Amino acid sequence: MLQLAVCDDNIDELSNMVQLINQYRSSKHLDCEYAIFQNGFDLVSTLEKGKRFDIYCLDIIMPSFTGIDVAKEIRGFDKTAPILFFTSSPEFALESYSVKAINYVLKPISKEKLFFTFDDILERIKAEKDEDAIIVKSNEGIQKILISNLVFAEVIGRNVLYHLRSGKVIECAENFSSVCDNLLKYGHFIKTHRSYIVNMQYVDTIENHQVTLQTCSTVPVAQVKAREIKQQYLNYQMEGE
Repeated sequence: MLQLAVCDDNIDELSNMVQLINQYRSSKHLDCEYAIFQNGFDLVSTLEKGKRFDIYCLDIIMPSFTGIDVAKEIRGFDKTAPILFFTSSPEFALESYSVKAINYVLKPISKEKLFFTFDDILERIKAEKDEDAIIVKSNEGIQKILISNLVFAEVIGRNVLYHLRSGKVIECAENFSSVCDNLLKYGHFIKTHRSYIVNMQYVDTIENHQVTLQTCSTVPVAQVKAREIKQQYLNYQMEGE
């Protein structure tokens, strides 16, 4: 069941949103629930108690605690859930990108606007659910990593570092052996070294002492395994043809 959070300090706007959401879920036969909040403090308080939502619909212009402020707090708990801004002013459009908002819709909110926007969001959610991903817990909160975006992982001390295609590195306190066991299930990862596991989709070249990746990063190869690793990569390439 899809969980929505709707936050707006204007009771009339909030009532309009609820009516439109009810129309949307009825017309789409969508299994969803929503919670309404008249200020951002109540929404954040709910998150602090452990509640999470699949989609956040936020007004931006609210007294004391703006929608942008609320979104920043949300990102402390959830890095990936879609945040949708509804606002009467276009001046915050640029700032909305700082919290990775999925859309920015100007009021008044019509049925057409809401239906179009929700259709787009649900299509994205479905696409992500259909794609392989792992869930990790970092010091920034719980995060979802799409397997297609993971270039390689390494262990340093007691921490595992996930290197993403974007250049971002997510650091987690995890057991590297368990991480490798999990990633190897996907069929296109190879452990080149006791401290490294690589997504073969991103391999550029393999030499006896290192692997060069398409992101220009290099990872070491255990020399005793160099021949085996090259053969594994060759097999992977042949399977893909």
